[in-house]
Amino acid sequence: MATAIVLAATGCGDDSDSAPGNGTLSSSAAMPDQVAGVPIPDGRIDDAVAELDRLAEDLLDSSGVPGMAVAVVHGGKVVYSRGFGVRNVVTEEKVDPDTVFQLASVSKPVGATVVARRIAAGGVEWDTPVRRLLPSFALADPYVTDHVTIGDLYAHRSGLPDHAGDLLEDLGYDRQQVLDRLRLLPLGAFRDSYEYTNFGVTAAAVAVASAAGTDWETLSEQTIYDPLGMDSTSSRYADFTARANRAQGHVLVDGKYAVANPPRQPDAQSPAGGVSSSVADMAKWMAMVLANGSAGGSVLVPPEDLLPAISPQAVSAPPKTPDARAGFYGFGFNVSNSAAGRVVLGHSGAFGLGAGTAFTLIPSADVGIVTLTNAAPIGVPETLNAEFADLVQFGKIQQDWRTLYRTAFQPLSAPTGALSGEQPPSDPVPARPLPSYAGTYDNAYYGPATVSSTDKSLTLTLGPRNMTFPLKHWNGNTFVFTPPGENANQGTISQATFDGTELTLEYYDTEQLGVFTRR
Repeated sequence: MATAIVLAATGCGDDSDSAPGNGTLSSSAAMPDQVAGVPIPDGRIDDAVAELDRLAEDLLDSSGVPGMAVAVVHGGKVVYSRGFGVRNVVTEEKVDPDTVFQLASVSKPVGATVVARRIAAGGVEWDTPVRRLLPSFALADPYVTDHVTIGDLYAHRSGLPDHAGDLLEDLGYDRQQVLDRLRLLPLGAFRDSYEYTNFGVTAAAVAVASAAGTDWETLSEQTIYDPLGMDSTSSRYADFTARANRAQGHVLVDGKYAVANPPRQPDAQSPAGGVSSSVADMAKWMAMVLANGSAGGSVLVPPEDLLPAISPQAVSAPPKTPDARAGFYGFGFNVSNSAAGRVVLGHSGAFGLGAGTAFTLIPSADVGIVTLTNAAPIGVPETLNAEFADLVQFGKIQQDWRTLYRTAFQPLSAPTGALSGEQPPSDPVPARPLPSYAGTYDNAYYGPATVSSTDKSLTLTLGPRNMTFPLKHWNGNTFVFTPPGENANQGTISQATFDGTELTLEYYDTEQLGVFTRR
């Protein structure tokens, strides 16, 4: 789309568009390339790469994370590729550059390049309404339903609430069931809000695949993975589990890392979090993005279709002070400006059940780094990437990234629930006779909750797979239970409160949707 670049102008001038002093310059006019504020001298990137062994080993030792793999591309070549630690703390098999990790949300930018290449085939654009490609798709507002585009969902500006649909996935709902229920969620401001959603991205990706006459997993393989020779990369969980050289997810248990059980199975949100890959494969993908969509001497992703994805589309992190830089989100990519005056592209990925991943690209320096780990996120990949980026741009590490990221990531692993960490009352108000609580309680979004009783206990059953949880008495008509899944951090406790014909499940009461009504 043609735009005008408006330049600040001083002095007076004619009001006509052709006047030399009117402050407007057509976008078709030649403009000088942006010049970074801090130059990168010859040899600086090589020096930064030479520091990676030391930095990575120190991070692995200090964090206790079981395994990590790192790759760097520069000038279209892989200049660093190494594994550290173990794939599994039980078997102690070593990580190498071909070890496959779950990427978690790094899947989003990978998927964005799938969309960008598919656009070249025709039938879909970033501004194509989702409903045109996926007639079953609907949100709470009919106007938004008709107008929300592929790009709106990839930029998290649809108005869907933060992490919409994730708790349904934890309860065992499949992809289509979750997408069908998005219409029941309240919406924020359309195209004037930023709320990060996995299933919003998934809906857009499914629509693109539908227009191509196939499923998303196959489209990704045919469009990006196979052409780039990413032979160890897949958007199917079954392919990940079939790899002999794969990194198991780990979580902290009593201060020590243990293999996550159950593991994270992200097929329902595969376009947003279901890719698995190695740093060897991801290096090929990063090199393609840095080459403006080209690989092997030919164009794979047309630059005009890739550019919108790596351009600011939404303000994801508004500045909190006048001197702070804002953060932006493109279509599946984080987009920012570094302290050196350079555009930086990247994304992190995090599974509470054992994945922490990140990549960072500095296009003006033609350099990128990817770091994959097999532990619940504590900021290790982000730290290594930030330290490397500092060394590239400044020749030294500018900030204490380790403390900054460790502090920033702590809330991600914190338990939730008003009673988490609390002791039960020593003299609780007695409950009613337990059979009086039994019954089926309906909820349009989460489905029915069934409460069953014996003389001594209550159980709660939720979801399409009939997940069952003991309800432990707390006080009066309030009971507690431990929710399941990726989003329930260790120590999370949810209240289950009975009030007449209503049952409120605290953990599921985000967006005020956690009230279940007795039949």
